[in-house]
Amino acid sequence: MAHVSNLIAEDIELYLKTHENKSLLRFITCGSVDDGKSTLIGRLLYESKMLFEDQLAQLEVDSKKVGTQAGDLDFALLVDGLSAEREQGITIDVAYRFFSTDKRKFIVADTPGHEQYTRNMITGASTADVAVILIDARKGVLTQTRRHSYLVSLIGIRHVVLAINKLDMVGYSEEIYNRIDNEYRIFAKEVGLQNIVTIPMSALKGDNITELSTNTPWYHGESLMGHLENIQVEDVAEESGVFRMPVQWVNRPNLDFRGYSGMVVRGSIKPGDSVRVLPSGRESRVARIVTSDGDLEQVISGQSVTLTLTDEIDISRGDILAATDSPPSVADQFEATVVWMSDEPMLPGRPYLMKIGAKTVTANISLLKYKVNINTLEHVAVTKLELNEIGICNLSSDQLIAFDPYKEDRDTGGFIMIDRLTNNTVGAGMLHFALRRSQNIHWQAININKQAHAAIKGQNPFILWFTGLSGSGKSTIANLVEKKLYSLGKHTYLLDGDNVRHGLNKDLGFTDADRVENIRRIAEVAKLMVDAGQIVLVSFISPFRSERRMARELVEQGEFFEIFIDTPIHVAEERDPKGLYKKMRRGELKNFTGVDSPYEVPENAEICIDTMDKTPEQAVEHIIDYLTIKGALNQL
Repeated sequence: MAHVSNLIAEDIELYLKTHENKSLLRFITCGSVDDGKSTLIGRLLYESKMLFEDQLAQLEVDSKKVGTQAGDLDFALLVDGLSAEREQGITIDVAYRFFSTDKRKFIVADTPGHEQYTRNMITGASTADVAVILIDARKGVLTQTRRHSYLVSLIGIRHVVLAINKLDMVGYSEEIYNRIDNEYRIFAKEVGLQNIVTIPMSALKGDNITELSTNTPWYHGESLMGHLENIQVEDVAEESGVFRMPVQWVNRPNLDFRGYSGMVVRGSIKPGDSVRVLPSGRESRVARIVTSDGDLEQVISGQSVTLTLTDEIDISRGDILAATDSPPSVADQFEATVVWMSDEPMLPGRPYLMKIGAKTVTANISLLKYKVNINTLEHVAVTKLELNEIGICNLSSDQLIAFDPYKEDRDTGGFIMIDRLTNNTVGAGMLHFALRRSQNIHWQAININKQAHAAIKGQNPFILWFTGLSGSGKSTIANLVEKKLYSLGKHTYLLDGDNVRHGLNKDLGFTDADRVENIRRIAEVAKLMVDAGQIVLVSFISPFRSERRMARELVEQGEFFEIFIDTPIHVAEERDPKGLYKKMRRGELKNFTGVDSPYEVPENAEICIDTMDKTPEQAVEHIIDYLTIKGALNQL
């Protein structure tokens, strides 16, 4: 089975040509902790002669030094490269390995089994054609087996190999093999996995890995390698043949050339064919298909090219060129499945960056419908998603997005979510469909705009956003600032946290999720008031930087001033004007900001008021002076 051939010595060019034309199969190994995934991949590398002599020598040394096989070759060490992995005997990161046989080339991803690293498993599975799910014959189907199988189904992998491993430790029992096979298939049917091939094996001993083993005479199927060499995988997107090319770069080397570069992810196109640009909906025809080796007469799925069009159309990175008669959908509200991959929970209403293809937009979970219990597949009502949890959500974006449902096309239907402050990837998702309201609700043009409202009031509209701990003095200072602005003839309105909770936000509590929604609503109200030409004063604890940034981004530059009322918590507790700290100390209040709920101090507030250094009256004078210097109080 090894790819080593006499042609290497006899005719290297013929060998390379033969190797180049072999098909490529991507597969993952997944399952619970210590099911033998790394050992299996190490065995495949060993059997396919993909190890150099020095690697084999090092493996022998490492096996004696840190191996788990009493001095025998420990194949897992070929894959577990991190020191922490070797010390703990587990896989942490995703390890990619290449090997080949006479029939095929392979890229295999060894994905972590530990629940803590499920997010890494998502990464490895995102490009795979086949999933090899290992089960320890001694343990049977476990929670992590179910979790990985559900994720395999979600991601759209259509072929599964159920590898019942370590049969040598249960006497190669056919009864155990059949019991595990039956149990797994019942669960697999519930999550929509259909193409399942079950193979009994021992990765350590080599049973049924590359050749059928005499230890399992009752098994009459293929070896694992035989199955992987012969399996035919279908691409759902390619089956439709409908052209799709996300634009990755607008290629403009000079004034005489404008092209649109990207990889064709679906279908084919040739010069003269009609294309539609999404989300704009404009149409044109392909003029040329340009590559570094010259123009092509046709381009197919998997090729990266530059297309030129017959018409001048405004096209940007992230737009999609598509077949005119079968374009993708366009929307800004969707139903989606989200797999949460961050230690910080996902909170509905909080803005994140959403990256789909080459396009990045701001998006938030407008409604978390439910999460899925991996063990029972039960739909559970929740207010947030924790690490590794899977939820069905309504998603809203600030721009129109061209997309296909994920089940039809991974490339145009899959996305990731990114924390806007840390730039960490925090979630992965699959779009289902556009919500009807995204198609039926349109922005109504209004003749009397913000400038007209501001002009009649003779002022610049803006937001003064007061933030700080409970008892810091926000409301006191905000109230005095409004009185001063009123005396200057300004049109103002003060939105105070307690007052708003008597009406608009009376349905919200004080969990992190409720606090996010509390600020989202107030930010939208403040924006509307700015559009009406008002100067809006907002006095809320607003503990999270992300929501304060969201509020800032709703209005134009120069229309938002963050004012941090900086008071140490022990001073705020001494003041305790509302008696809230006393209630908290008695255990009557939970999720109290600054104590058992976080407060994130502003990093770049326009104004910082140290209440240990200034009286409220001095704070007002400082704020008014700042606004005067910035020209915010100038008459229009």
